[in-house]
Amino acid sequence: MARRPYHHGNLRAELIEASFALLARDGLSGFSVAQVARTLGVSTASPYRHFADRDHLLAAVAAQAALELADRIRSDADAAGSDPRERFAVTAGTYVRYVARRGAGYPVIFATSLAGLEDPELVQAGRALMSLMLQLAQETGVAPTPERALLLLERHGVIAQGYLTLHREGFLTLGDVSLDGIAERATEATRDLLRAFADA
Repeated sequence: MARRPYHHGNLRAELIEASFALLARDGLSGFSVAQVARTLGVSTASPYRHFADRDHLLAAVAAQAALELADRIRSDADAAGSDPRERFAVTAGTYVRYVARRGAGYPVIFATSLAGLEDPELVQAGRALMSLMLQLAQETGVAPTPERALLLLERHGVIAQGYLTLHREGFLTLGDVSLDGIAERATEATRDLLRAFADA
């Protein structure tokens, strides 16, 4: 691939967008700055004009992912209507659809390797996402204490990430299930989770 001229004005944004595409294709384990550079057809040194290292590039991707995911969650929760349990349940499907297409979910947004950076944009975006999810969890009425709300979020995350992982590994394609179908399975599993919490 022929290298493109270095463009100071837009390369940072292009690196972030190319990182999303690489994460969607290869996952976090296959992510590297050099591969992102090759995808864009620029020298492997070019990204370091904008990001000190791999983790700083990932932090920028993670911050954008947290903002985008929060926007999708708000939109889908609002579209679900006024029932607070349904507003929370649909976010499992939101997560599956978003991360399947964009590649960056909780393992990137809350990666332990990025915590030490104390990147202000990532910290703010991550907190905003968790605050939104905690609010939706508390509004369901099935998790009256902070501890129960956090447990609900934990199990909700496991459901959403689990369905996403099975989708990525090709396991659920054996039944010819579409992405939307897998997202609906995650949503239904979260409805079951809410009923279990309500009955506890």
